[in-house]
Amino acid sequence: MSEKTIHLIITRQDGPDKPSYTEEFRVPYRPNMNVISALMEIQKNPVNAKGEKTTPVVWEMNCLEEVCGACSMVINGKPRQSCSALIDQLEQPIRLQPMSTFPIIRDLMIDRSRMFDALKRVKAWIPIDGTYDLGPGPRMPEKTRQWAYELSKCMTCGVCLEACPNVNSHSPFIGPAPINQVRLFNAHPTGAMNAEERLEAIMGEGGITDCGNSQNCVQSCPKGIPLTTSIADLNRQTTIYSFKRFLTN
Repeated sequence: MSEKTIHLIITRQDGPDKPSYTEEFRVPYRPNMNVISALMEIQKNPVNAKGEKTTPVVWEMNCLEEVCGACSMVINGKPRQSCSALIDQLEQPIRLQPMSTFPIIRDLMIDRSRMFDALKRVKAWIPIDGTYDLGPGPRMPEKTRQWAYELSKCMTCGVCLEACPNVNSHSPFIGPAPINQVRLFNAHPTGAMNAEERLEAIMGEGGITDCGNSQNCVQSCPKGIPLTTSIADLNRQTTIYSFKRFLTN
């Protein structure tokens, strides 16, 4: 009886300026494997399906429990986390590709700087005055805390940007993840002090008006974050702020 194997077709690229190509692999099957387990088998024995020695496939990973967001890739045409993609639930051959929204470093490894730069643009943090004890901060209503906690689950995986048709190399749109963070930090009692700065940031080029409302983001988010609700709420916030700014200037 022949040993059961996993058939992988991986889109590879030897460097940022190198052409892409596909390479097929067959690795031994074990129960309860995920995609990363299969990639680690290739790393241990980098031999392709033709029996030829090749270079190990390059990808990113860290937590292995869908928290860090590092292992995002396109699996069978769908952007998702490779740590939670179980082999038994995937149709074979399993096709692995890097997310196309971001520059490719090598193979399945991408450069997510675009997303991190957008988080800097919207000031996705709570500024504090010094490092000494400031005492207890203002309380957040429990009702607000509950929905804000859902927004805080974002792990900057980039899947929502990959799924969004308005985020690409020809568009400056920052994408749903950074916009969602504006809503989160503006809802914080201390973060609200910088609410207008964040609203200004998403009212400029590449901001909220570039959203095409495809709603792909909310369908693809691995954490189930209500991204379209955040975008709708911020459309309201920016409209109110625009009128306020017009009347006071």
